[in-house]
Amino acid sequence: MQIALFLVGFGHVGQRFVQLLDESRPALDRLGIEPVIVGVATRRSGLAFERAGLDPFQAVRSNNNPRTSQASPAREYAARLRSLTAETRVLVETTTLDVQSGEPAISHVRAGFSAGAYVVSANKGPAAFAYDALTCEARDAGVSFFFEGAVMDGIPVLNLVRECLPGATIRGFRGVINSTTNHILTAMERGEPFASALSRMQADGVAEADPSLDIDGWDAAAKTAVLANVWLGAGITPLEVRREGISADSAGRVAAARARGRRLKLVASATRRDGLIDASVELQELDPADPLASLDGQGNAIEIDSWPTGRIVVTQRDGGLEKTAYALMSDLVAVARHAEAHRRGVGTE
Repeated sequence: MQIALFLVGFGHVGQRFVQLLDESRPALDRLGIEPVIVGVATRRSGLAFERAGLDPFQAVRSNNNPRTSQASPAREYAARLRSLTAETRVLVETTTLDVQSGEPAISHVRAGFSAGAYVVSANKGPAAFAYDALTCEARDAGVSFFFEGAVMDGIPVLNLVRECLPGATIRGFRGVINSTTNHILTAMERGEPFASALSRMQADGVAEADPSLDIDGWDAAAKTAVLANVWLGAGITPLEVRREGISADSAGRVAAARARGRRLKLVASATRRDGLIDASVELQELDPADPLASLDGQGNAIEIDSWPTGRIVVTQRDGGLEKTAYALMSDLVAVARHAEAHRRGVGTE
């Protein structure tokens, strides 16, 4: 199955995704999937499009023609997607999170649906701000919306619940779900200054040049909203999540917790009580026996409280760009399966 890919955003994650597609050609061939990148659009370099396929790295380097028209960029993307003859079209959305509104990512996702394209995204914004609406719009358009990379990189926590826990009720969750802050807290336990630990994460491309989304707790709040919306039907946004971050001043709390034989972690959680959602991101001292307390460096973990299966803990010992890129690729495989089932008239829900 040939799948035409249109990339919106081409930062660290998008670039690693393209590399991973090339590295995974043998596996994709065995699955009968032939991805062809036909377009790439970035704020700085504008839009490059070629129906026969293009090299996005070369296109971004040589294009250097930022969009100057007043037309909606989402409308431009939709028009290009509609012009494709490929039966299966996918918009891959990896732009930067806007934690105040989820835009323009939400508009990009809708552009894909309006053009009859599936959408895969590593951006937390769309599901954090408009999950219910976008899910309905995808269904009405006869396509699907996947965003496994929005939470815990490539670890399939969303797929786990969707595919492996049919009929189960999710009562709540708690987890360490931001790699940058966990790395910094671990480094400060060893006596390393906050600034140098943060700089290392920026150098590795895990934290952005402006790290405020991570260290101020916004990234974790957005992920909390995503999980709460998908699992608990919360209908909340990151703005409704109680939020705490970390700073150089957190070193004192880290040391005090360590002196008591405990560990300080930035814990995201959400539960439903009496019909109300309680969602938060806050620093907590954890007992060593707590599964979240064992996480070092870029490790992440989430504990899902479900009925009747009880508490399930999924742990990721190391994070990074490759894992997030893999989430996009796994979503691409899911698209191929959904598209094939749709062609055969077989339900996929």
